[in-house]
Amino acid sequence: MAIRDKESDHPERLSVINPTQSLLKISDLKTYFFTEDGIVKAVDGVSFQIRPGEVMGIVGESGSGKSVTALSIMRLIGVPGRIVSGKITFENRSILKLSDPEMRSIRGNQISMIFQQPQSSLNPVYTVGDQLSEAFLIHTDLSKKDAWKRTVELLRNVGIPDPEKKAHAYPHEMSGGQAQRVMIAMALALKPKILIADEPTTALDVTIQAQILRLVLDLRDQLGTAIMLITHDLGIIAETADWVAVMYAGQIVEQASVTDLFERPWHPYTQGLINSIPVLGEEKKRLDVIPGSVPNMILIPSGCRFSPRCRARSEYGLSICLEKEPGIQTFQNGHSIRCWLYQNQEGHSAPLSISANLQNQG
Repeated sequence: MAIRDKESDHPERLSVINPTQSLLKISDLKTYFFTEDGIVKAVDGVSFQIRPGEVMGIVGESGSGKSVTALSIMRLIGVPGRIVSGKITFENRSILKLSDPEMRSIRGNQISMIFQQPQSSLNPVYTVGDQLSEAFLIHTDLSKKDAWKRTVELLRNVGIPDPEKKAHAYPHEMSGGQAQRVMIAMALALKPKILIADEPTTALDVTIQAQILRLVLDLRDQLGTAIMLITHDLGIIAETADWVAVMYAGQIVEQASVTDLFERPWHPYTQGLINSIPVLGEEKKRLDVIPGSVPNMILIPSGCRFSPRCRARSEYGLSICLEKEPGIQTFQNGHSIRCWLYQNQEGHSAPLSISANLQNQG
């Protein structure tokens, strides 16, 4: 898979991202769902940060906790779920300590979210223009007339044809691609500092997918908005993200710059995801498949959560993987990993060394 050359393809991006400044910081976040069958640890100790102007990719299979992480940031977790512990800090303010009115002033205004299914996210009994205008009427001092003008302008900016007419249309009168553009317009209406895009191209054909992603990135470059991009598609991550967190069974198992992640994936799960992607132009071969499936989050396996599916565990005969959960180790350039292959413990000698490999490469 080809990864874009960041310096040559997006030179303007280098001046936008401040590597020392954190816009949003998640620390040891735990969000559980308390069901009759047991406790679902949907997000279990997740930590990462997003810097101004950065595209942060969150990738993993369905059920890995990506969307619950996003909803936790927006404080939209409903019963029977709740945020059990951890910190979510936005511009040095603790989101979890804000009152409901304070959170509403941030939600949609400074942090916006595009949901997975645009058609179901729009209210079917109101025109798209009315729904877009509402954001301006709630959060600004614009009159109804001026709010409508801004709405039409937004629809034009996101590529909706004949925006004056489409503003009077109802959601069912729009195609999937147009509905997604409307959702993007709504999310960017108030020029938020962070845009959370949860599978923004799901159920769209390849051509529309490319258009939507290009639109989001163009608007990011124009407004300087940071983006948290949630997807199961590593191809999208390779083309759009600056930094990537790989989630599995409610935890981040590897985190790195997009270049590092694709050039030097360390975790067996990340390696499996990358090896399962077909590459255009290469000779046809059987794609790699990760055996098994994401575990039942009520019956999480002991030890490493990936251990029942991990070929490397079997290859190296590691019993500790089935007994004890590995912690996070951070290496060169912030590349971090949760895996016993590289982590020593009393009675366990790691069979591989990341540090040695990095020194050899340097």
